Amino acid sequence: MELLTTCPVCTHSEFREYLKVSDHFLSREQFIVVQCEQCGFRFTNPRPDKNEIEKYYETTEYIAHNAKKKDLLSIIYRTVRSFTVRTKFKLIKKYSHGIELMDIGCGTGELLAHCAKRGYSVTGVEPNDTARNYANEIHGIPVFPESILDTPGTKKFDVITMWHVLEHVHDLGKRMEKIRDLMNSDGTLIIAVPNNDSWDSVQYREFWAALDVPRHLYHFTPSTIKLLGEKYGFILTRILPLKFDAFYISLISEKYKTSRQKFLNAFFNGIKSNNFAKKQNLNYSSLIYIFKIANEAK
Repeated sequence: MELLTTCPVCTHSEFREYLKVSDHFLSREQFIVVQCEQCGFRFTNPRPDKNEIEKYYETTEYIAHNAKKKDLLSIIYRTVRSFTVRTKFKLIKKYSHGIELMDIGCGTGELLAHCAKRGYSVTGVEPNDTARNYANEIHGIPVFPESILDTPGTKKFDVITMWHVLEHVHDLGKRMEKIRDLMNSDGTLIIAVPNNDSWDSVQYREFWAALDVPRHLYHFTPSTIKLLGEKYGFILTRILPLKFDAFYISLISEKYKTSRQKFLNAFFNGIKSNNFAKKQNLNYSSLIYIFKIANEAK
């Protein structure tokens, strides 16, 4: 296990225990989420190192990388994904300029395929071999392992996206620096992550599915991701909701909490979470953050 001694956002060295959480998805091991005493950033600590973490993804149940499963939850996931792909494309088109697009953690490549058909020059980055091969073979789009990010001479991009990816990245600072280097001066960075201040997060506590320890190393809130962006030369220009996530996350959280898939409970809690967010500063279950490079964000 790897023990962090300083906060990944502000480098402060004092933390307090925020929550004990079990890996409900796979290993049943218990992990600790700590909170920085200075900036409030929450992160899993200690955590598996880069080599250890691989075993926590080694299952066919990991829906984000499995495009062929036929169970109800997977079907719901793919149905919602087909809708969100179109929504994400509209968002990319509205908030960015240029056609050079990189999606880091692109999975099986549905978003990139959709964008490519509409005139974008697309590049995908995906660490999972199965997902990467599927994207290459089925969609015919260029998807590379993460090593491409460190390859000298990699071209610059107008827009870089990470949809529920940043919370998985071990070298948070290095990744943010690399993204900054890969972007054109007027580029746009779009990051979507779960919101650890949402109503459903408070409701489900240690059973909240979006904690997903130890695969999720960080547990962002609007204030802490803003601080992270500023540290690496970005300005947060807009926050947008991912409203479907409240329902999907509540459904999985119900299963973790009760060992049953309580669809009605999840549905009503999804409604409650979204209604709360309308009144409480857009504190939706998951949020999309639009960043611009600081010297261009005027």
